[in-house]
Amino acid sequence: MNQPRRYANVTVVDHPLVQHKLTLMRDKERSTKSFRQLLNEIGMLLCYEVTRDLEMTTCEIETPICPMQAPILAGKKLTFAPILRAGVGFLDGMLELVPSARVAHIGLYRDPGTLQAVEYYFKAPSDVAERQIIVMDPMLATANSAVAAIDLLKQRGARDLRFVCLLAAPEGVAHFTASHPDVPIWTAAIDEKLNEHGYIVPGLGDAGDRMFGTR
Repeated sequence: MNQPRRYANVTVVDHPLVQHKLTLMRDKERSTKSFRQLLNEIGMLLCYEVTRDLEMTTCEIETPICPMQAPILAGKKLTFAPILRAGVGFLDGMLELVPSARVAHIGLYRDPGTLQAVEYYFKAPSDVAERQIIVMDPMLATANSAVAAIDLLKQRGARDLRFVCLLAAPEGVAHFTASHPDVPIWTAAIDEKLNEHGYIVPGLGDAGDRMFGTR
């Protein structure tokens, strides 16, 4: 088996459970229900990885045995920012781990002719400049939508940003890192290439269509 390519500022999460679930999702015979559930589960596992270095502090508590100084998350709570519509497939799994997180919604669609991202909705907490924001979309293909989403957040003052996806194409990684070199990427795999229609190869098809049963 070929070794995955290495990219600066990109973490490929090669945990066996992530890779197993990704293989199940690639299968074209996977049902909508199963695909949606697997995306939720992988979202939780990716969230565990992307939050590995969150800032910590301590607080004083009392256990049933004695008082102690115990570790606790420091600062403002996270904000999860799914790119609509497919990005919401990650959201429930991530909120299971961080139920107090705020949620921003970024509505973008890909123009089928130009493959450029078109904004149709944006709603985020007013204090995004003070929060760590995890932007998510299952596919980093051309990266036009991901770049546009980061642009919108930065325009509103966001500074601490991370991007999580299920699959990436080399072309998408190159475009994203050239546009936002300060934003690290977490993904389960970097596939071979994009085809002439802007889909990842071998990929898993259109994640939104497969998740919502609109294929």
